[in-house]
Amino acid sequence: MLKELRDATGISVMQCKKALEEAEGSMEKALMILKKKSSDIAAKKADRTAADGLIVIKKGDGKAVMTILNCETDFVAKNDDFIALANTLADKAFTEGEEVARNASKELIDPVIQKIGENIVLGEIKTFTGPVIGTYVHNGKSGVVTVLEGGTEEIARDIAMHIAAMKPEYMSREDVPAEKIALAKELFEKEIASIDKPEDIKAKMLQGKIDTYFKELSLLDQPFVKNPELTISALLAKNGAHLTSFVRQAIM
Repeated sequence: MLKELRDATGISVMQCKKALEEAEGSMEKALMILKKKSSDIAAKKADRTAADGLIVIKKGDGKAVMTILNCETDFVAKNDDFIALANTLADKAFTEGEEVARNASKELIDPVIQKIGENIVLGEIKTFTGPVIGTYVHNGKSGVVTVLEGGTEEIARDIAMHIAAMKPEYMSREDVPAEKIALAKELFEKEIASIDKPEDIKAKMLQGKIDTYFKELSLLDQPFVKNPELTISALLAKNGAHLTSFVRQAIM
């Protein structure tokens, strides 16, 4: 019975033994005791910051779902039970939807909290649909999804890998908020104020600095990491593709 309870819950032998003793040998009651204890332990740890974790992306049939499961430390993020839990929740979100995954999360998470001893929280779940989808996860800490019209999944994945490496903040220059441009202008104006040049030259220098700064942050203007001779915009055009959206999430 002890082995059966241990296999069913994954909880330590000592805790299973205590539950069976308290339940006077009733397997059903022992399971209820362990479930209650898991919930109690989880509640006590709920106020602890869970800033680490794992990003899992599931993809298929014109859909991708990005799921983030948070824990307190990188050590636990590499734990087999935590990884299995993250994938179980990701599978559920992909096959049954976010609401079902969230409703089922507490019952799935609490026993792992009891076993591991850290706070665990289901973070963001994002769903993407489109004709061509690319995904990339780097070390479980950075995840990217790209959605294309035209092109291939290989191109979509290459762009996702590029985004993970280069961390663009915007799709294009047109997406940069006016207040960000104003702030950059203010900073660069101070930088060139003391330069001994005519005002028209300084104005061109200022515009050049602003353009260069936001070019580095705008995905379509960035040189493609696999072939710096091409910008991402040129890469898309070469492959008859249009990037409709992208999302990058990272666990610091």
